[in-house]
Amino acid sequence: MVVIGLISGTSVDAIDAALVVIEPRDGELTLSVRAFAMQPFDPGLQARVRALLPPHQGSTAEVCEINVLLGEAFADAARAVVEQAGLTLDTVDLIASHGQTVYHQIAPGTVRSTLQIGAAAVIAERTACTVVADFRPRDMAAGGEGAPLVSYLDRLVFTDNLKYRALQNIGGIGNVTYLPPTGAVLAFDTGPGNVLIDEGVRLLTLEAATFDQDGVLAAAGTVDETLLTEWLTHPFLHLPPPKSTGREAWGRREAEQYVAQARNHGLSLPDTIATLTAFTAHSIAAAYNRYLGRVDEALVGGGGARNPTLLRMLQAALPHTAVRPMDDVGLNADAKEAVAFALLGYATLHGWPSNVPAATGAVRPVVLGSLTPGSNYRPLLARVLAANDSAPDRVKLVHE
Repeated sequence: MVVIGLISGTSVDAIDAALVVIEPRDGELTLSVRAFAMQPFDPGLQARVRALLPPHQGSTAEVCEINVLLGEAFADAARAVVEQAGLTLDTVDLIASHGQTVYHQIAPGTVRSTLQIGAAAVIAERTACTVVADFRPRDMAAGGEGAPLVSYLDRLVFTDNLKYRALQNIGGIGNVTYLPPTGAVLAFDTGPGNVLIDEGVRLLTLEAATFDQDGVLAAAGTVDETLLTEWLTHPFLHLPPPKSTGREAWGRREAEQYVAQARNHGLSLPDTIATLTAFTAHSIAAAYNRYLGRVDEALVGGGGARNPTLLRMLQAALPHTAVRPMDDVGLNADAKEAVAFALLGYATLHGWPSNVPAATGAVRPVVLGSLTPGSNYRPLLARVLAANDSAPDRVKLVHE
């Protein structure tokens, strides 16, 4: 099957689209990434999405309208990656869209809930493809935190018979999947990823820049060890897994507070960004030291894999672990989450549970997502039923 995976992360910088071919071959399930595109947001829509995120309180009318506009944008991203692959939409079997998270609520004393928008019906109508979306709520209904979900891909593709691996995603938020050669998988959110760095850059440059390109600002600065030590006492970092977080805890408001503290310490712009970058690196390292066992290598995906300063800081904080971008093992670090949701959508279509309860805290494995039929739905479903495939124990990443 040809499957497109779509996601916009907490950084709200672009819609990631991966075109993936998934097929049984020689008794195993194989996965081949044929194209990947990062579709930039229209600046006006991006500003409206950011205005919905905590601490802002968007109106119901605004959420309703942006839900549809994001559906259009996700459909455009699907078309873009199809064109990049040299294919047409009628060759695509399934689109799996994570959407855009605007709120993720797991705080004690609240109703555990999550909201991803980007109307699946609009995507299906514009592309004529069947769409799987709304992945997180079913895991939450089963007692989980709805995150992290990429552990399904991590476990099936990257478990090694000898190495103790950590699959570290550094998007807006950081999350890790721990894969020992034998034994249970463990996964959880580690804390801030790029979100505080990005928001710090926005604040300190008055929106002239939106992120630290190639980690240049952080590389020019000096880390304030006193502030770093203070920031690492944040209560979330000391919560035991399973745990998840988002902009509700690490958003614009929190970035303003960190930047204000840095100013009070007399830090320059580079020093502030260096200290925020060190905070991300050391929060990840602290999570490993606190909750994981032996880690031979950490494979880094997400936008953070493109920040050499962040990777250097993470390597220094984990001297006994080889820190490497996902690219080193054959998967584009930028594409990982989009690829993961393509695989999750494929699992949903086949009726396979795809949450990892050890990662999310759910009481049982469940089938994730909701289906919106496209014009290909009946023949697609007939193919699935005729194949009668069972859920795989491993998935092989192939390069063609």
